Amino acid sequence: MEHLLGEGWQVIPAGGATGEAYYAQHGEEKLFLKRNSSPFLAVLSAEGIVPKLLWTRRLENGDVITAQRWVNGRELKSFEMDEDLVAQLLSKIHRSKELLEMFKRIGNKPLTPHSIVNELTERLRTVSLNEAIINDAISFLKKEITEVEPQQYVVCHCDINHNNWVLSEEGDLFLIDWDGAMVADPALDLGLLLYWYIPRQDWEDWLKKYGLILTHDLCKKMHWYVISQTIYGILWHKQREEYSEMKYWISYLCELLEVTTVAEI
Repeated sequence: MEHLLGEGWQVIPAGGATGEAYYAQHGEEKLFLKRNSSPFLAVLSAEGIVPKLLWTRRLENGDVITAQRWVNGRELKSFEMDEDLVAQLLSKIHRSKELLEMFKRIGNKPLTPHSIVNELTERLRTVSLNEAIINDAISFLKKEITEVEPQQYVVCHCDINHNNWVLSEEGDLFLIDWDGAMVADPALDLGLLLYWYIPRQDWEDWLKKYGLILTHDLCKKMHWYVISQTIYGILWHKQREEYSEMKYWISYLCELLEVTTVAEI
């Protein structure tokens, strides 16, 4: 990596799930480098959703290295996810026609309720996971699938954990780590964010800042997607043999399935 930058640069792994991100520093100058980052990073940069993209270089082996402006800032705390800036940035992302067109051009197929159920069912066939609650959850998803047909598709980040939101010292908010982004119903992102971070009594006010009215239909969709994504999370921790985390999300799934009516949702 150093040979791309020239002499005097120090490159340090930045950690993360993929191990493909790095920090680079030369004196006071800093860069964030990533190998094979999202192909629509340029669009995200142009719209101010991620820190500015400075350059892109292709290696002899075909890998692509991107360099972004270093942002002096911090990750959001979980209690800060109710801030106006969060709702406004997520709304901007979901309403971006440029992002959606870019996704379509690279052949990204929409993540539909049917494709989610099919993938989960297939993955569960190959995983030894003897949990009755998982089967109950899959049955719920199948039963409700006709009730959650998307009315629109947008680019969803799909991992709105508070650690992926970065607030700069200048007060600019960015949403980073786009490797898992998909075209999907906006209820996927909204459900995860509201369920994880926003008290139920504040959902209506938060959605007003986002630009949406809280309806029974939206509640049903968000509930459906949170259940499906919780199953994905259980499988993810199972694969990594992270059993305490897996048990936590199984317990959370039990709580989700106890909600049976729209009024309760």
